[in-house]
Amino acid sequence: MDQVVAENGVQQVELLFAVNDDHGGVIVEMKEPMDSKAFLSLLRASISQWKQQGKNGVWIKLPIGLVNLVETAVKEGFRYHHAEPHYLMLVYWIPEAASTVPANATHRVGVGAIVMNDKREEKSGRLQGKGIWKIPTGVVDEGEDIFAAAVREVKEETNIDTEFVEILAFRQFHKVFFEKSDLSFLCILSPLSFDIQKQELEIEAAQWMPFEEYAAQPITQKHGLFKYISEICLAKVDREYVGFSPLPMTSSFDDQVTYIYLNNHDLNQ
Repeated sequence: MDQVVAENGVQQVELLFAVNDDHGGVIVEMKEPMDSKAFLSLLRASISQWKQQGKNGVWIKLPIGLVNLVETAVKEGFRYHHAEPHYLMLVYWIPEAASTVPANATHRVGVGAIVMNDKREEKSGRLQGKGIWKIPTGVVDEGEDIFAAAVREVKEETNIDTEFVEILAFRQFHKVFFEKSDLSFLCILSPLSFDIQKQELEIEAAQWMPFEEYAAQPITQKHGLFKYISEICLAKVDREYVGFSPLPMTSSFDDQVTYIYLNNHDLNQ
């Protein structure tokens, strides 16, 4: 907790400890257990002080162990912004002008992986109880690059080691997982190993199969997305379709390596 001290040196009031953010607001990260009445007194005094200082947004990060303080904060005008497994983030907008607090993340990122060997065989897995052969798919983990997620998903589902080649295409879809939007990247990889050991939890069967057999499935012919996947894959193999490759680049701010995906073939022509 912070203390506000009057000019004569007499303690005036205690405040919640906060740090400034980069947008004219403050961030309060609660850590120690606190009675809700004591929290209410500190919160009201703190908001009053922040208003005088011209602050904008107030963020309060509450760990799951301090769930008893949520109702108090909400009654004082805070709203939910986002939640993670171990904390809830609340936000309060002080100015009378329209809030410029950014919305929570709106998209989930997924990958689909086509693994093609020299025999034009595609590595596919069958959905349990569905009788449908599909390419390996999954969700990109937090902090994980798209190409790394594609390699990981293939390894997890089939134990096949692969090398990422390109992103062939991507699709945006709305109102899916908890009403969020979804970005799915179709990737092609080359195999570094060939002995399949399927994942027992989600996959009924996994095998190398001729691509023509995979493409001839009724669902592939009828379903728009599956049909395009087949057409793009054939265009890659037969007609030199060029996708997007990851090119590492270093941020000028913190030296962090990130990746830009581009048509490296045409760029270097």
